[in-house]
Amino acid sequence: MSKEKLRIGFIGAGGNTTSRHIPGFQSLENIELTAVCNRTIESSTRVAKQFGIKNAVSNPDEIFNSPEIDAICIGTWPYRHSEYSIAALQSGKHVLCEARMAMNATEAAAMLDIAKQHPNLVAQLVPAPMDLPVWQTVRRLISEQKLGELREIHVDVLNGTAIDETLPLHWRHQKNYSGMNIMMFGIFAEIVTRWTGKTKSLMADAQVFIPSRIDTESEKQVQIEIPDSLGVFAKLENDIRVTYRISTVINDRPSTSISLYGSEATLHWDGRDHLTLSKSQSETEKIPADIKTAIGWNVEADFVSSIRENNPVQLTSFEDGLHYMKITEAVNQSLTNKNQVNLDAI
Repeated sequence: MSKEKLRIGFIGAGGNTTSRHIPGFQSLENIELTAVCNRTIESSTRVAKQFGIKNAVSNPDEIFNSPEIDAICIGTWPYRHSEYSIAALQSGKHVLCEARMAMNATEAAAMLDIAKQHPNLVAQLVPAPMDLPVWQTVRRLISEQKLGELREIHVDVLNGTAIDETLPLHWRHQKNYSGMNIMMFGIFAEIVTRWTGKTKSLMADAQVFIPSRIDTESEKQVQIEIPDSLGVFAKLENDIRVTYRISTVINDRPSTSISLYGSEATLHWDGRDHLTLSKSQSETEKIPADIKTAIGWNVEADFVSSIRENNPVQLTSFEDGLHYMKITEAVNQSLTNKNQVNLDAI
């Protein structure tokens, strides 16, 4: 498709869609925001008026079946990602699907299978955004052997966002909406894969420290099954060891970081835009992100470029999404069976 008008429909219009995707598409040339379908027609109408979207509709089928829509941005919670992505592709429309990809690896595999049946359509996932300015710099440093032999990676995502027991139930606490996804683990598993390669096996342990919360809709206390504290020991296909510590019940200042330990040096990322390289007998060196690749958020432009210029999807393909969903499912299997799980068995 050339730079003729690209008509986009939205299913789901929550925070990411309204703060990132809609403004991102509006900033591009010759884009029409054709329709929006949120959980209620009232909320769909509000979003349509706010952003100048032509139509507010009450049923996703109106978007799938519309001959006036070329591409669909799916911004629902994960419980609808597989169903809606498959329906969009089968209706002949390009798909940009919000992360996490699906509820589990089975749903993700079904999405990839349908995408492969429609090679003329773009199927893209919204990437984990935290490392977008630095990930290519990290890969360059590794490939140039600045760390020597890379041996271990430590991932910390520690905060107190869920430590207040009076906070109401959130959809991320509920398996019927979130599936096997656990806190921010999948996001950082995606980042580690992007930097250093695929996971081969893992073991996990977790706990639910706050076992129930009030559901504001039903006003009932609801039991929580998704952990608020998780530890994962993983081994990559290249035998690098990875240790994940993920918690939302830490009574301290938030700490988000990834440290890569090599035989010659250590690379530390602070969860934002800052990289430092250190050796045991020398001062820490600040490493600026490579200017040419420190592009940050470019999701909507990349999606449109893949449609118009036939550029392959890089961040993030359905193939890569399936892998991170296999990692997530392996964690769940390990928690259930209390054993090591090999990803080639999923």
